Amino acid sequence: MKRLLRYVARYRLRYASGILCTVLTATLAMVIPILIRNAINAVQQRHFARVPGFAELIVAAALGMGVVRWLSRSIIFNCGRDIEYDLRNDLFARLLTLSPSFYERLKTGDLMSRMINDLTAVRMMVGLGILTFINTPLYYLYALAFMTSLNGRLTLASLAPYGVLCAGIWRLAHTLMERSLRVQEELGRIGARVQESLAGIQVVKAYTAEEHEVARFREINQTYNAENLRLARVRGMLMPLIRGAAATAAMIVLIYGGFLVTQHRMSLGDLVAFMSYLGLLAWPTTSLGWMLSIYQRGKASMKRLADIFEAAPVPAPSDDGQWGLEVAGAIEWEHVWFSYFASPGTNGGADDGAAAWALRDVNIKVQPGEKLAIVGRTGAGKSTLVKLLTRLIEPTAGRVLVDGRDVRDVPLARLRRSVGVVPQEPVLFSDTLARNIAFGCPGAPRAEIERAAVAAGLVGDLEAMPRGMETRVGERGMTLSGGQKQRVTVARLLTYDPAVVVLDDALSSVDTETEHAVLHTLGESVKGRSMVVVSHRASTVRDADQIVVLQDGVVAERGTHEELMARRGAYAELFRRQLLEEELASY
Repeated sequence: MKRLLRYVARYRLRYASGILCTVLTATLAMVIPILIRNAINAVQQRHFARVPGFAELIVAAALGMGVVRWLSRSIIFNCGRDIEYDLRNDLFARLLTLSPSFYERLKTGDLMSRMINDLTAVRMMVGLGILTFINTPLYYLYALAFMTSLNGRLTLASLAPYGVLCAGIWRLAHTLMERSLRVQEELGRIGARVQESLAGIQVVKAYTAEEHEVARFREINQTYNAENLRLARVRGMLMPLIRGAAATAAMIVLIYGGFLVTQHRMSLGDLVAFMSYLGLLAWPTTSLGWMLSIYQRGKASMKRLADIFEAAPVPAPSDDGQWGLEVAGAIEWEHVWFSYFASPGTNGGADDGAAAWALRDVNIKVQPGEKLAIVGRTGAGKSTLVKLLTRLIEPTAGRVLVDGRDVRDVPLARLRRSVGVVPQEPVLFSDTLARNIAFGCPGAPRAEIERAAVAAGLVGDLEAMPRGMETRVGERGMTLSGGQKQRVTVARLLTYDPAVVVLDDALSSVDTETEHAVLHTLGESVKGRSMVVVSHRASTVRDADQIVVLQDGVVAERGTHEELMARRGAYAELFRRQLLEEELASY
């Protein structure tokens, strides 16, 4: 909650003006019963000439109260919406700094629920919640002061039911908090389930798993409904408590107050004014339940949002000026060990059985302008090696160097601007083809985008598209084939124009002939820059300056194509098998 208070403090002047309007609203509301009392007393005393003046004052007070009430609500509610706006921006910016391990822990649908439902609950707390928090005590203080001035004993008698009310609300507060948190968590589960099912809708349909998915969703929805009903039962207890206390207080005032009037110990005007003040307490008393519910739900939501704010981002070193503007492109993996199950800093070792090592004591050097090819079977550690280069993951032990500097000491934005990666699984956005290609450089000229598309082998595909570069590719690029998606991401890399080019099996969905053509064109486009090509096809990387063969996370072989073929080892076997597969595929 301390974090939320910092956001509230940004709008303290606006909140102060809204609170001032709330005070004026309460003041004018409290004046009206006194005016009514005076009017009734004037009638009883047959001072009829004074009644129109009181009536005018009542109308003026009511109009003034309406204006300042509108101002107080507008100001405070708008502050709540501005805080929601700030929180959403900060949360989204925070999400972009977090490591992949965070997204392994929390699902996308759950995060979306936090960004929408939980933020709405927080906005209600700092909007309607703050207004109620100010309004309720203020009305009580004002009304009790006036009621005591009219008759102290009657005031004490009328407040007796509210003692029981406060005790009941106090007992319900903790339960309300727990059940609100459970409802928000279950709502997050529903969001995650819907997101996963819709993201994989083609797989669901292909395996005719619709009934299974409906059953899974029904189970989650049933749990959410049960938790919501449990919360509703607690909330449902609040209103009977509050209205019962208010009704009991009114009954006490009518009986005891009526007795005082008959005994001439209290005037009829005073009793009417007293009842008016008691009536003014009806809504603040009722709003106690709303205030408690809003506060507990907002507190539960803020707790869920704190998971995002408090998650550790990827460490970002400061820019000390030692990282030059021009990157030569020297790359080195120095005694690198990596495990997805061990913490960074764990000493790697062949006898260390604490974790399954994805990479074991890898040493690779790439000179500026060289082309490195990394080949190996599925699961050999090829993609892991590339992820270390851009700090998507951190080495468990060892170092990754660019231009002789540990990548952990390089400003993250500058590192990733210098090293461009085309991932194995292409990611496209629901936008036009041109904007997807220019994603890394939104201001890129159209001619540059078109040159990148040509270099990526998209010319024939563009001719078949209804609107060419302005064709919308749909969510996740669903209107494109797998090969087209991969070539779009290659074009995106060319537009990004990095100093080091990395292709992480980026053309696995195209045929060998197309892959050869795209790699040749790409090589011409980035000539003079360091290039790392990860591929499961040994036949496409024969022109590399250095070829590294990974087996079970270990560098099994290294050398040029000719050197490795002469050794007749793992690379030669892989190369011959793939040539045979290509020949068989051509028949």
